[in-house]
Amino acid sequence: MSTIESGAMHRVMTRCGRFTTRRPWPVIAAWLLLTVTVAALVLAFGRPVDEDATLPGSTGQHGRDVLEAHFAGAGNATGQVILRSAGARLDDPAVAAGIARSADRIRAVEHVDSVGPPVLGTDGRTGYLDVALDVGPQELTRATTVDVMDAAATPGLETLPGGALTRARNSTGHSELIGVTVALAVLVVAFGGLVAAALPLVTAAIVLVAGIGAIGLAGHLTGIPSVATTLGTMIGLGVGIDYALFLITRYRALLARGRDVRDAITETVASSGSAIVFAGGTVVVALCGLGVAGIPILATLGWTAGLVVVVAVASATTLLPALLTLLGTRVDALPVRRARAGRESGWGRLAGRVIRRPWRYALTSGLLLLALAAPAAAMTLGQTDAGDKPVSSAERAGYDAMAAAFGPGINGPLTVVAELSPAATGPGDPRLAALAGAVAGVPGVARANPPRLAPDGQVASVRVIPDTAPSDPATLDTAGRLAALDVAGVSVSVTGQTAIRGELAGRVADRMPLVIVVVVLLSGLLVLVAFRAPVVAAKAALMNLLSVAAAYGALTAVFQWGWGAALIGLDGPVPIEAYVPMMLFALLFGLSMDYEVFLLTAVREHWDRTGDNRRAVRDGLAETGVVITSAALIMVCVFASFVLGDEPVIKMMGLGLAVAIAVDATVIRGLLVPAVMTLLGDVNWWTPRRRAAAVMPERAA
Repeated sequence: MSTIESGAMHRVMTRCGRFTTRRPWPVIAAWLLLTVTVAALVLAFGRPVDEDATLPGSTGQHGRDVLEAHFAGAGNATGQVILRSAGARLDDPAVAAGIARSADRIRAVEHVDSVGPPVLGTDGRTGYLDVALDVGPQELTRATTVDVMDAAATPGLETLPGGALTRARNSTGHSELIGVTVALAVLVVAFGGLVAAALPLVTAAIVLVAGIGAIGLAGHLTGIPSVATTLGTMIGLGVGIDYALFLITRYRALLARGRDVRDAITETVASSGSAIVFAGGTVVVALCGLGVAGIPILATLGWTAGLVVVVAVASATTLLPALLTLLGTRVDALPVRRARAGRESGWGRLAGRVIRRPWRYALTSGLLLLALAAPAAAMTLGQTDAGDKPVSSAERAGYDAMAAAFGPGINGPLTVVAELSPAATGPGDPRLAALAGAVAGVPGVARANPPRLAPDGQVASVRVIPDTAPSDPATLDTAGRLAALDVAGVSVSVTGQTAIRGELAGRVADRMPLVIVVVVLLSGLLVLVAFRAPVVAAKAALMNLLSVAAAYGALTAVFQWGWGAALIGLDGPVPIEAYVPMMLFALLFGLSMDYEVFLLTAVREHWDRTGDNRRAVRDGLAETGVVITSAALIMVCVFASFVLGDEPVIKMMGLGLAVAIAVDATVIRGLLVPAVMTLLGDVNWWTPRRRAAAVMPERAA
């Protein structure tokens, strides 16, 4: 028997089920107390985010660390207020006076350290004010950026945010609403009643408040990018609803067999709850595998998403059983239609066709998956910027205005950091002049500021404006040429977000094979522990790789090639953010394993009872087909709804997850897995310790 059906996990979950049925009110009260506490803390202290990329061990990070050590306030946030006039020039006396008054108002805003003089573009009608703040990017709140932009308002001028002031929080409220609405509709169809359909949404709401709130509070302790909360919301909604769906389906099936309410709940938690723990564990283990990449943003996204999954598993195995205990048979109240049992669906007929012609379905589905994955062979990694956002957004308007007036490189400046040995005697040190001349002569440099010397004379910095956009690969080539400068007595490094993110792309490419191996091995071992079948574990890993490859193919075709980009709110092709494929790999490998665990659990139960592999595959698919399809449809709709957001990275995450889950629940779980398991026969369940002639006790009956 599998570990899910027996063993320590089954015993632990049995005790968990009994506890929740005996003390439902304390369990519910504990969850409510936790949720209210987290929500209150978030309201009181906020959810700071930090969008700055860090990359320990990189040249760019070294340069940033040197700047922060030698220049006071170098680590603080800096933004721009972009000014645009449709009429008079900005240097017109009346207009200039209005800008000066705006600058005075900005200086009075809390956390504003200084405001630079107006910098005018070539047309004289576009300019900007540098706004230096006394807080780092992590401490910069939305309220401060709003106050700065409100203070900058000048009659007759259009004001737009730039730099750190563009870091508005991603609003995903409409996506969440769409996802929840579709989920409710699917749940009503799946369960045939409003009460049963509402329960997964209730538990998912608890998961979001507790899980996402905890991520927000963690922003006070460490850097948390805004994409972490958005990704957590996507995952929380998806797995929170899905796990509840699996449990409620099992519980209602046991009630239909005449089981007592408490016994049905206990057995549900022991069996389906164990499967959920293993399924959630595969997601968390896969996300933990990101830690070997040595990339902080990936590690952060991994543990934050993993935290939400842990909360979802805990909610499904404790809170939901407590609610079911109170509802009892009323879980079927408020019916809207007669629900059909899974065996009456078309999945049984499909399974029958697959096991009769396994070679045909295996080859056909395999070729289809390879075709979907083919574009991934041309995938290249890059970095997005504000120029990739919708034209209607303020960030895009500011980006375009700056590029038109000052050149595309203004939106992604580079900083050359020069460590001087021995220390410079003053601004007239000849090495500074040599450095300025060398920087200005580098191909790809549009202009460079004079070197700025640190008070201790040990470090100088040069702000460089390249002649290409931040997302243009040529900008990274320019950064490489700057880093290779050879000036006597000077050690040069290049930093800035553009430079660091460029190095991040290179590290992702280097570490991707290691992450793949670690994630596949860890997830495969967990499946091996669950089912004690090496062949099944290896097959599960291979199937999941195919679903990930299909997602990569979709990413490449839509974002890199621009196929259908207009349909998801993009103007055309955009670079695939460097860390997205690696993050998607871990997430998709874990989420795909969810469906594999639920399908294999059912197949293994039938195998243990009958010893007939073909029948076990057919009955397992027939039994789980409807619930897996419903769960996948909910998850696909939740993920796809986030494609409607403005942030290109969120669009990539949403599309990649939606495509992979859709392919996984249909082509892979519905066709390829049963076909391959049919072809493998009894080899599926072989273990080194199992004798071929052994007969399980259940079969003797």
